[in-house]
Amino acid sequence: MSSVAVLTPESFAEHRSGLKDQELTGCVPEDEAYIPTYLEAFPPLPEKTAAEAKAGEPSGAWGSKIKPIKASVITQVFHVPLEERRYRDNGQFGEGEEAKVCLDIMQRTGAHIELSLAKDQGLSIMVTGKLDSVMKARKEIVARLQTQASATVAIPKEHHRFVIGKNGEKLQELELRTATKIAIPRHDDPSTSIRITGTKEGIEKARHEVLLIHAEQDKRAVERLCLEKAFHPFIAGAHNRLVQELSQETGARISIPPPSVPKDEIVITGEKEAVAMALGRIRALYDDKKRKTTTISVEVKKSQHKYIVGPKGTTLQEILEATGVSLEMPPLDSPSETIILRGEPDHLGPALTQVYATAKSVTVVEVTAPAWLHHYIIGKKGQNIGRITQQLPRVHIEFTDGEERISLEGPTEEVEQAQTQMLEIIQDLLVRMDYTEVVIEQRFHRHLIGKNVNRIKEQYKVSVRIPQDCEHSGLVRIEGDPQGVQKARRELLEMVQRMENERTKELTVEQRYHRTIIGQKGEKIREVRDKFPEVVINFPDPAAKSDVVQLRGPKNEVEKCGKFLQRLIAELIENSFSLSVPIFKQFHKNIIGKGGANIKKIREETNTKIDLPTENSNSEMIVITGRKNHCEAARERVLAIQRELANIKETEVAIPSRLHNSLIGSRGCLVRSVMEECGGVHIHFPPEASGSDQVTIRGPAGQVERARRQLLQLAQEKQVNSFTAEMQAPSEYHRFLIGRGGANIRRVRDRTGARVIFPAPHDGEPERITIVGREEAVRLAQKELEALVKNLDDVVEDSMAVEPRHHRHFVCRRGQVLRELAEEYGGVAVSFPRTGGAASRRVTLKGGRDCVDAAKRRIQEIIEDLESQVSVEVVIQQQFHRALVGPKGSRLQQLTKEHQVQVQLPERGDGSTGPPGPDPQAPQENGEAGPHAEAAPRKCDIITVSGRPEKCELAKAALLALVPVTEDVEVSYELHRYIIGQKGSGIRKMMEEYEVNIWVPPPEQQWDVVRVTGQLTNVGRAREGLLQRVRELQAEQEDRALRSFKATMSVEPRFHPKIIGRKGAVISQIRKDHDVSIQFPEKGDEHQDVLVISGYEANVAGARGALERLVAELREMVSQDVRLDPRTHARIIGARGKAIRKLMEEFKVDIKFPPPGSEEPDRVAVTGLPEAVDNAIHHLLTLEEEHMLSVTETETLAAYMKPPSRGEDSNGAPAKGYVVRDAPWNAPGGDRAPDMSSAEDFPTFGASVAPKQSSAWGPKKV
Repeated sequence: MSSVAVLTPESFAEHRSGLKDQELTGCVPEDEAYIPTYLEAFPPLPEKTAAEAKAGEPSGAWGSKIKPIKASVITQVFHVPLEERRYRDNGQFGEGEEAKVCLDIMQRTGAHIELSLAKDQGLSIMVTGKLDSVMKARKEIVARLQTQASATVAIPKEHHRFVIGKNGEKLQELELRTATKIAIPRHDDPSTSIRITGTKEGIEKARHEVLLIHAEQDKRAVERLCLEKAFHPFIAGAHNRLVQELSQETGARISIPPPSVPKDEIVITGEKEAVAMALGRIRALYDDKKRKTTTISVEVKKSQHKYIVGPKGTTLQEILEATGVSLEMPPLDSPSETIILRGEPDHLGPALTQVYATAKSVTVVEVTAPAWLHHYIIGKKGQNIGRITQQLPRVHIEFTDGEERISLEGPTEEVEQAQTQMLEIIQDLLVRMDYTEVVIEQRFHRHLIGKNVNRIKEQYKVSVRIPQDCEHSGLVRIEGDPQGVQKARRELLEMVQRMENERTKELTVEQRYHRTIIGQKGEKIREVRDKFPEVVINFPDPAAKSDVVQLRGPKNEVEKCGKFLQRLIAELIENSFSLSVPIFKQFHKNIIGKGGANIKKIREETNTKIDLPTENSNSEMIVITGRKNHCEAARERVLAIQRELANIKETEVAIPSRLHNSLIGSRGCLVRSVMEECGGVHIHFPPEASGSDQVTIRGPAGQVERARRQLLQLAQEKQVNSFTAEMQAPSEYHRFLIGRGGANIRRVRDRTGARVIFPAPHDGEPERITIVGREEAVRLAQKELEALVKNLDDVVEDSMAVEPRHHRHFVCRRGQVLRELAEEYGGVAVSFPRTGGAASRRVTLKGGRDCVDAAKRRIQEIIEDLESQVSVEVVIQQQFHRALVGPKGSRLQQLTKEHQVQVQLPERGDGSTGPPGPDPQAPQENGEAGPHAEAAPRKCDIITVSGRPEKCELAKAALLALVPVTEDVEVSYELHRYIIGQKGSGIRKMMEEYEVNIWVPPPEQQWDVVRVTGQLTNVGRAREGLLQRVRELQAEQEDRALRSFKATMSVEPRFHPKIIGRKGAVISQIRKDHDVSIQFPEKGDEHQDVLVISGYEANVAGARGALERLVAELREMVSQDVRLDPRTHARIIGARGKAIRKLMEEFKVDIKFPPPGSEEPDRVAVTGLPEAVDNAIHHLLTLEEEHMLSVTETETLAAYMKPPSRGEDSNGAPAKGYVVRDAPWNAPGGDRAPDMSSAEDFPTFGASVAPKQSSAWGPKKV
């Protein structure tokens, strides 16, 4: 039987270091670490004997540790019988639902699936991929391609958790293996049945597995044994060996709570016999120890308890193993120093001796020294403390930050020597050193840090500590020579006094601009502060609602910063001017343009912000924001678009400003009523504070004049005598009171002279009616309206006779005519009969008397219209019918509404059923009929118009006017592609704008004609638009020819990066200033020194001159290297490179630091004019010197403010790592590389190379 050597980290460390007290076998000294040979450290695998090979048992030092390598890709094949197939596609195999499902599964799981059809029409499925992917794919295939069944299996409730497993892993594995869905009832459900869903085969497998788990758990038992906590160590044994042996012998699992857990319960689990056996053994051991053991108590200093416990309790275990005595230690948070020893009386003495020896083996002493003195005790680069640690290497000295104690830990004698030396150093320092503290306001700290403090440190040989911002402290500490401390203190106070005399300036900035000046996340104000680092800028708290911004700093800097901020605020105020432009809602889409093209162009060309109301909003106002002149230019552009689209007129009327508020009315009701009455015109009153009398009216020409008269009339009434009254009426009566086209309310106004204002649809008081005018007129109008309302409240029921043939007109389109009657005549209810017969002519009306009478008259008018209707046929070729209908039927709907007729289009067809007509291929232009059209019109060309005769004639003329015409426009062939635009965007925009169809001939024909088809007026507009576009393109071609002037200049390639600048800043500025294009040579170009400049000739000459001046400056530049300690690079560069950028801007040089991993990490290149380079290098060296003082001090403190690293040995040297002797890479032979194929240098598994030592792991320790 071969044995296996297990190398633990502890034994390996002991093997390497030889720190155990036992002697080593061999000739290795005790104080020297043994270095094993290569063959000792890596023993070869012996060859198997025939018997071993036959038995298949592993042998050799490696034993059974080597596991077979499994393939990462597996393949599974399974069969789905015909009767269990979910999809039985009759079509071609591989093209039905099964193939789609498999494709979806492959995409989701990453497995590869192949389907094949067996002779019995069953499916053979092969799944290939990684194990996890294959199992998931198989589960999905079974669930989606195979018919599912279900079954239940009942097992006790307490066994359900074993089916689920930890975190549900067991259940998931079981579902994957059996390709089923297993549903386990919730813990609060009393049911014991587990439901399994899947294929029959899968259900049987899953059921079998569940029953196996149940049977296995049925055999197991759990026992809980409560024993005194003090006896647990005896049951567990040293290093838990006893309980492990007991578990191996009985097969039961024994769980003993650790010493830190205050529980006395021991849990034993396993099979019933094994649990009973383990329970008996534990009880017997407990009874024996309880009978034989006794206790003693000893007092040991609390600080020494950790040495008795040892790392992770190892010392306690060693005492238990050596003496058989258990130690009960008080908790760490308890002040008790009593340790209880429990064991047999004979063993308590040796255990007590070992406890005292362990406690006294290490001593901890604390030395008191002021915290500020610690880094002087350590000394420069650790010189002082280094002398002590070199003489006494086993003493560990630890400084606690912010406290006045220094801990010394180690052997007693060495600690006493170290303590004596430390006290001598402290006493000497207290005589030679002094410190003082100065309170300086925190706002001055940032001005002291840097050159000021560094100069004081060097001049007076002192240390100055200024607290960090996060400490929120004003206490500055000065340490060093007593005289130097006093001088440094006086100079610091003088500097602070000068700073206190700095100037403070207050700027008044409206609070609404504060957020804009600060910027998102403070980005903009950070730039201002970087520009003026000596100026403190304070904004008021937003809750204070203050407009005062405070600047504090040196006088000149404050003045510069104040002027800069005032310019910034002036720009903000100038750019925040706002205008509201009323534009009719139907024209908003034209303002926006296709894909936002129009509004984007206006925004870019006028540099303004334009906001339109949302589509579902009733507002017609477009808000323009920006500079005043830009806003006015944008307003003119927007109004020009509206004027082009409609006959819009704008006029101004002078009305005294004192009357404006009364004309606008409460919540704008009076002016709104005027706008609604006059066809939706826009009336704009000037701002209240402007003092202007001009009121602007904009809208259709006729309505503008009407609104002007009404406004003047209202103003005159207001000046003479104005009176207002209000009354209430149900909102459903309002339409009847207004009448058709405002007829009723107009009669009231004409008779009384008062104006009646009805509420808007979304008004908060929908029943309120306002009457405005002279008092007697208002009273009379109110009396008439109240009488009308009273009549409407008097509900009557009446009837009238309507011929059944007309009923359909009233009830069709979901009763639209009846709804209109109800809305127009005060909510009158009109009921038509449902059945035929004699009574079917009777129509019932119910409502107010006046409403019923008016509704009867309106019904009679409709009947008369229906009886007088005629039908007129209009012959228009079917190819033009779509143009007549318009987008979504808009044109036809507009025509029928305007002329009150009905238009019926023929069904689509070729007219073959009618009389022979003209050849449909014959050319016909402008909607004219062919020569045979009058004689024999086709049925599909005949449109029927029904209505009153005069209205039918008007509708017929309107229909004929909608017939499209075609016109040819002469456009040069070279311009066609520019008119079409990118992907047809240009021509599509023109067609949408002018509502025409534009045909451009194919490129191969090269015609100079563009054909426009559409309505006559639209075609004329489109023709003018095309010609205008042609003129623009010709002008662009001429301009392009002028811009194509090119010139070249030769510039050495080494100057190219400087000309381009950081992120292209320099070359972009030249291009922008001179409006030219500058091209650099490609990487593989033959002429690497040639730059090409293109643009207008004058601009090219200017750009060339600018480049020549720049190159001349670059030729004067020099580059010098300076050596800077790499540890100071980050400090010189600053956060996000701000410090180095500021330095480069100040000295006008370019500074490049070496990249990480550079061979010369301290080499920094400075490029610029000679004088600037010298100044920059001098400044860099000064910065390095300043930063090195801080770096050295920080590193020295860090080395002694933390315990020694685990990676170093007791002498402070780094660990050497794992070392072996006689390795193949160390073989003699000079520079010869080891032979990788040599069986001697690198023996293969199973090679018969005998190790030099008899033991596989080197000399044994005894």
